[in-house]
Amino acid sequence: MARPTPAQYATGTATVVLTTLALLLLTGTTGGAGVALIAAAALGLGLGAACAVARARPAAPAGTRHEAVRHHAGVAVPGGERGLRG
Repeated sequence: MARPTPAQYATGTATVVLTTLALLLLTGTTGGAGVALIAAAALGLGLGAACAVARARPAAPAGTRHEAVRHHAGVAVPGGERGLRG
């Protein structure tokens, strides 16, 4: 399983914190059950935001990391044209 990227952590955390504050201020909830429901909703939104960041990232090209770096730089890879952009 892939590890979360810093962008996923940042997006998820910001979404949870801002959603929780906004919902608490807008609803005026002070009871324990209401706060727990808002926190659960905010966690769900944060998870969704982190997953959306993961889907927005382009997939790495097939092959080794070395080939991927050379492909991105536009350098020819010995043994084929896989590394050339064109």
